Amino acid sequence: MKLQNSVVAITGAANGIGYALAKRFKAEGARGIAVADIDAAKIAAVAKEIGALGFACDVSREQDIQRVVRETETAFGPIDLFCSNAGIGLADPDRNNAASAPDADFARSWNIHVMAHVYAARALLPQMIARGSGYFLNTVSAAGLLSQIGSATYSASKHGAIGFAECLAITHRDHGIKVSVLCPQAVRTAMIGKEPEKGSAAVDGIISPEELAESVVAGLAAERFLILPHPVVTDYMQRKTADYDRWLGGMSKLRRRLQQ
Repeated sequence: MKLQNSVVAITGAANGIGYALAKRFKAEGARGIAVADIDAAKIAAVAKEIGALGFACDVSREQDIQRVVRETETAFGPIDLFCSNAGIGLADPDRNNAASAPDADFARSWNIHVMAHVYAARALLPQMIARGSGYFLNTVSAAGLLSQIGSATYSASKHGAIGFAECLAITHRDHGIKVSVLCPQAVRTAMIGKEPEKGSAAVDGIISPEELAESVVAGLAAERFLILPHPVVTDYMQRKTADYDRWLGGMSKLRRRLQQ
């Protein structure tokens, strides 16, 4: 995909990954950019900074995403690339009990990490199918391919996000619609906490949002389904599928080490 002269919408764009993507897409020559976030004040500032259309948006509400799509296309024309990027990270209340998170945490994670992607697809697929083109970039996580030690809500919902993206790619490939999933490990954002070096995702190093944006531009240009800013994730995936039980044992060993 060529970003020059494209129309792009990005959720979760007030800071971190979404903010870095918005700036990089602007530098790549995107013709129209819409940025959305639940933090109304911050997203207004970002929109002003980069000359974008800004929206206060709760991605767990379908009507909010519909409004972003409708008003963006009214302002700029058809959306070429929709980036479902908003996310949250909720730790297990009891790190020794994988089922300890309350129903509300599971529901919130599912709505933001899976249903928001579904809502974007519902809002955009009819017109993308009609014109035979369109692109979805769904921010997931390496946790969607592997796991996230200490957060069952994150792991389960991110696996769900991968499953939906696969269905989206398979069903609409012949319609000319492209799909990519962005699956980094640790990125230096607020989500990884105050002591990120102690977490499991930081084992292979923490990259900046700007470094991640470089990987995204390259991945979109190549139209790859998997965009992996940490290439070692490919090795971990191969180990997981080659010997699932051994991989589970290794993850359990890593968990013990991180708790020391």
